[in-house]
Amino acid sequence: MDTARIAALLDPFLEQSLPPSQLDEISIYIDLLHRWNAHINLTAIRHPEEIVTRHFGESFFLARHLFPKSGARTLLSASGAPPIAHSAMSGTPPHPPRVLDIGSGAGFPALPLKIWAPHIHLTLVESNHKKAAFLREVARALTLTNINVITDRAETLAARQDFPRADVVTLRAVERFETILPQAVTFLAPHASLALLIGASQIPHLPALATIKWCKPIPVPHSHERVLSIGVRR
Repeated sequence: MDTARIAALLDPFLEQSLPPSQLDEISIYIDLLHRWNAHINLTAIRHPEEIVTRHFGESFFLARHLFPKSGARTLLSASGAPPIAHSAMSGTPPHPPRVLDIGSGAGFPALPLKIWAPHIHLTLVESNHKKAAFLREVARALTLTNINVITDRAETLAARQDFPRADVVTLRAVERFETILPQAVTFLAPHASLALLIGASQIPHLPALATIKWCKPIPVPHSHERVLSIGVRR
């Protein structure tokens, strides 16, 4: 897909255009998604432009709020919501921020987040072996480093006391949302952030997580009901 068209489609989700190298990575990613989608069901969305807006646009919208570029104004600060605060994202962190994505599927929002913030250490949890193989192929094709794809169920990993806790946990369009939410919290380190791309109808489930302080939900551009909701573990 033409990178100039990709940049134009992503414009509503970003404050400034991505550099050419990242637009090239997105183009390669889309080609891989099309080829693999012919054999396994990675996404029901098949039109390239809709893939850019629905999948990459949402993912980069999340990325710019979790890891704002220097000097960028985010909608979180504009809304008066509390900032995202944990040690790995302020000052000089003792380690690269550890990001865990649950139910990664075709890689959204996790892999675009890695493209946006190459310094993070990214773990993707995907129980489907074929989808996990696709995620590894994208990582290889884009030469992304510090990525770990785990083929297991989130509930199995959440029960492990020795499983490393994350600075950021992301979640998007997963089945059994009400069940997976409490498990997502168990993956959070103290003062870590939980970032959700969800439908507005799912917002009422969030107050049930008493250990999370939620920022005001942010409407996703070009969507009537999708929101970004970010909370910080108390």
